[in-house]
Amino acid sequence: MGADGEQIGIKPLPEALAIARSQDLDLVEVADKANPPVCRIMDYGKFKYEAAQRAKESRRKSSSASIKEMKYRPKIGPGDFDTKTKKVIHFLEEGHKVKVTLMFRGREQSHPELGRRILDRVVDATAHVGRVETSARTEGRQMTMVLGPDKKAQAAAQKAAAEQDEAATPAAEAAPTETSE
Repeated sequence: MGADGEQIGIKPLPEALAIARSQDLDLVEVADKANPPVCRIMDYGKFKYEAAQRAKESRRKSSSASIKEMKYRPKIGPGDFDTKTKKVIHFLEEGHKVKVTLMFRGREQSHPELGRRILDRVVDATAHVGRVETSARTEGRQMTMVLGPDKKAQAAAQKAAAEQDEAATPAAEAAPTETSE
């Protein structure tokens, strides 16, 4: 195939190389498994550069979701719970995974049901933006759980919020106008 895309046809290797060199281009083998092998006349340096740019662009577009961590305690107060949970929701909305860690101290270890209750509250509060990827498990003095962003749940929550906004704003009704007689 020529530099401008037209088919040149089957040529012996020396002749194909001569055609490529006459145009100051390279002869690049595209499909080596074909019979005869398919070659293209092109600027190989430009081709490599454009391929590298495409790969760089695709890497830039792919989001690397990091794991954020939020630590809770069994005796957490309602204000602290709300603050930490809002931050977990923020992380999930940004597309990050969140590792929720519940730390036990002393005798708190003998009451894992308190920790499970806290983790269940976190799951309920974040259900509109995330889902449980790894359920709660105890590791030594802490209980951990991993939440991941859930695009479907986020879309459904946004749709419900939009519908609620539409219902909250009443349609402006036209007042009857007085006519002079």
